[in-house]
Amino acid sequence: MPTMRAARFNAGNRRLTVEQVPVPEPGPGEVLVRVKACGICLSDVHLIDGSLPATLPEVTPGHESAGIVEAAGPGVAGWQPGQRVAMAGGKVCGRCRNCAHGRYEECLDLQLMGFAYDGAWAEYVRVPAPALTEVPDHIPFEQAAIVADAVATPYAGLVERAGLRAGQSAGLWGIGGLGIHAVRIARMVGAAPIIAVDPSERARARALEAGADHAVDPGAGDVRAAILAHTGGTGLDLAVDLVGANAVLAEAAGCLGRFGKLLMVGLSTDPIQLGPGVVFGVSGHSLLGHLGYQKRHLDELVTLVSSGRLDISGSVSGTLALDDIAEGVEQLASKRGDPIRLVMLP
Repeated sequence: MPTMRAARFNAGNRRLTVEQVPVPEPGPGEVLVRVKACGICLSDVHLIDGSLPATLPEVTPGHESAGIVEAAGPGVAGWQPGQRVAMAGGKVCGRCRNCAHGRYEECLDLQLMGFAYDGAWAEYVRVPAPALTEVPDHIPFEQAAIVADAVATPYAGLVERAGLRAGQSAGLWGIGGLGIHAVRIARMVGAAPIIAVDPSERARARALEAGADHAVDPGAGDVRAAILAHTGGTGLDLAVDLVGANAVLAEAAGCLGRFGKLLMVGLSTDPIQLGPGVVFGVSGHSLLGHLGYQKRHLDELVTLVSSGRLDISGSVSGTLALDDIAEGVEQLASKRGDPIRLVMLP
């Protein structure tokens, strides 16, 4: 049986090691992809440090991936060996009520790649054929990989979940791997003004370069006063927590204007406390939870990146080998070097 190298995370001892394991065989409706690039996401860090509960006792992480089709399983049409693809980082359960009625995009128990089934911190990965999006030759694999979460998650959150429209004001808390793309997406759809909030001077400068109109240091004074000044006293139409902390969420909520929306993109186990409920009720505020994206969002983004409408060419901070994946996780966790996205190249 052919083997490959893969990073394996053991939930019992919280160890991440690169091991030799069998190359998976694609079953009916599945495709085997030779991995060319896979990003390291903060949710991977949280899986490994225990902040997010493990779904399996042992798993190969990695859900931001791109590669080349190696083989197609029985019943797969439209995909041939050699095609360049990005892979959506989840699959439907196939068992819930909505899946049973053909409403797959409304699956009630979505399975997350790298959590509920083996991901792409490996030389090969097996995925459902519907997870694939073809990638043009001129898009580097590193960029195609990060589209499948670091770009797609804020895109789906801002554009669809929150319905951000041209001319609406947007405040973005946390200009890291998700936040920098949220800035670019908000700019692309015509939001105005776009206000980035981050304690890091480097992150604020990055936000302004990416298209934010203003950048606010939360440690330098009254954030709400600064937001009101930049919005003509009306407050925000949309405030987005891209960090995943209740303190950030509460601060963002306090900057909303009437009928404003508060969007949770960053993951947190913190209890949600947003202040007096009467403020939310009287002001007509909305709190929106958000996770991931749908497959069509990945298709749309590949088109936007391919056409030059969305520029993510500066989003990859560095690349590393599969054998150095644990070092990459540590670098992201410690924010050493202030990375936007680190990408593993097997």
